[in-house]
Amino acid sequence: QVRLVESGGGLVQAGGSLRLSCAASGFTFSAYGMGWFRQAPGKEREFVASIGWRGRSTDYADSVKGRFTISRDNAKNTVYLQMNSLKPEDTAVYYCAVRRSSTNREADFDSWGQGTQVTVSS
Repeated sequence: QVRLVESGGGLVQAGGSLRLSCAASGFTFSAYGMGWFRQAPGKEREFVASIGWRGRSTDYADSVKGRFTISRDNAKNTVYLQMNSLKPEDTAVYYCAVRRSSTNREADFDSWGQGTQVTVSS
């Protein structure tokens, strides 16, 4: 019943911005933390950012700190990832997921969405 649908990906030049959205349904959205992961061709899926259930606590991978911002709107059952100053190495499929534990390991998340492609050209 849990469903996560990512959107907002696309093609952007280096230095540009995109905002990703993840629409959630099928569970009590406001009771769970949420996260964003990404996977580039030939690489393992990696943690990008997470946000606590109230939207107060956030964590970021070192590679995106200062450039990406995670946020959520519990009234809309949606989590966002604002991506600024994009680099070619940010090119990947971006996934959102539900946080089930207290760390940012991939195993702490489940109910993955289908992903949205982000391509950054140089």
